[in-house]
Amino acid sequence: MRVFIADDSEILRARLIDMLSEIEGIEIIGQAKDSREAIESIQRLKPHVVILDIRMPGGNGIEVLETVKKYEFPPKVIVFTNYPYPQYRKRCMDEGADFFFDKSTEFENLTGVLEQLIHEVPPQK
Repeated sequence: MRVFIADDSEILRARLIDMLSEIEGIEIIGQAKDSREAIESIQRLKPHVVILDIRMPGGNGIEVLETVKKYEFPPKVIVFTNYPYPQYRKRCMDEGADFFFDKSTEFENLTGVLEQLIHEVPPQK
């Protein structure tokens, strides 16, 4: 399963890559530090799953979410944020997010969901 990470924190991206690289069946195919780079890379690389922060330079993760969910074969999107406010959760889910996790309290949920998705996400062309 091809995974893309979009988060402005280099430390968090590195931690996620280390953690997810140990899960059999997951391939980290790219990463971005801002919303423009995320949109361009997701369109080009066509990941099965995107891990997406809300607050990023050059826009925000919600704009990225809105854009990628319009693709012919949209990826599953896991919003992974330090801003787990109800209004953000609702907006993200309304825009098509598949999951919404708080970085500070739900970090471990991320691996469980990805392990589940390995078996659910159909291959893309």
